[in-house]
Amino acid sequence: MNRWLLPEDIADVLPAQARKVESLRRSILDLYQSYGYELVAPPILEFLDSLLTGTGSDLNLQTFKLVDQLSGRTLGLRADITPQVARIDAHLLNRAGVTRLCYAGSVAHARTPVGSSSREQLQLGAEIYGCASWEADLEAITLLLKTLDVAGLKKVYLDLSHAGILTGILADQKLDKDTIESLYSLLQSKDRPRLRQWATCLPAKVADALLALTELNGPCAEVLVNAKKVLPKHTAVDQALADLERIVSASKAINNLELSIDLADLRGYQYHSGVMFAAYVDGLPQPIARGGRYDQVGQAFGRSRPATGFSLDLLTLASLSPMKVG
Repeated sequence: MNRWLLPEDIADVLPAQARKVESLRRSILDLYQSYGYELVAPPILEFLDSLLTGTGSDLNLQTFKLVDQLSGRTLGLRADITPQVARIDAHLLNRAGVTRLCYAGSVAHARTPVGSSSREQLQLGAEIYGCASWEADLEAITLLLKTLDVAGLKKVYLDLSHAGILTGILADQKLDKDTIESLYSLLQSKDRPRLRQWATCLPAKVADALLALTELNGPCAEVLVNAKKVLPKHTAVDQALADLERIVSASKAINNLELSIDLADLRGYQYHSGVMFAAYVDGLPQPIARGGRYDQVGQAFGRSRPATGFSLDLLTLASLSPMKVG
């Protein structure tokens, strides 16, 4: 075995690409600072129970685990920085008002993410804490678009979704965590036959609403009209559709942005609680960035704080960027 070989789907970043990545990192973090975002740098290792607080089992499966020889406790090598930043806001800064934080650091995945070629990423993101209104979600989307613009990616396709719709549909159902996670997988794959079979134990009205989600995707106006017709009347569903309508209306003035809605797109680490969004660009089949609202993560740390934001892999962004670095 060659001693210089790296593990599968782990790679070095060579000089030309490293210069480009660092140039982008500096430019983007300067952009965030100009908008009032403060830079934080959480540790790459944490106690596992803290690292996974308020997240779904999919993040647990992506996290490398090892034993701390000093304490004997299990440590995790982070696969996502967002929960760490939520912990910093909740317990270290402990501010009452709105807090804007940004970060850039390495994350590692135990399994190669779908659509990716690497298990190591340089995660860059921005988060807003302490603001529960839809304007905070719009700010996160706007900052994401400016981030892609800094990298020279002008044409962006943005898919919107909302975690509150599924919450409303399942409001009266007592489903355990594993069952909910199976449902997430079926909705994401839009596997209607298996979803129909899975939902046989639920009331017909609920099963019909879940199946309807797999077809509620496409142009925003059309999806919103159809959603109001076929989804059950519930406060959470009505609020979710109203949030999406506001975001769509406010985003119409943004140039070079194509908006669509996919109400079955609930990918991520299952900690989202409101508006969710995925940004696509030409030349990449999977999203270049993902974001959304995740109010429950702060609550899991013992301090309930509204939160929204986004993150992306800076290495992927640099590989797509047409920027020239001398």
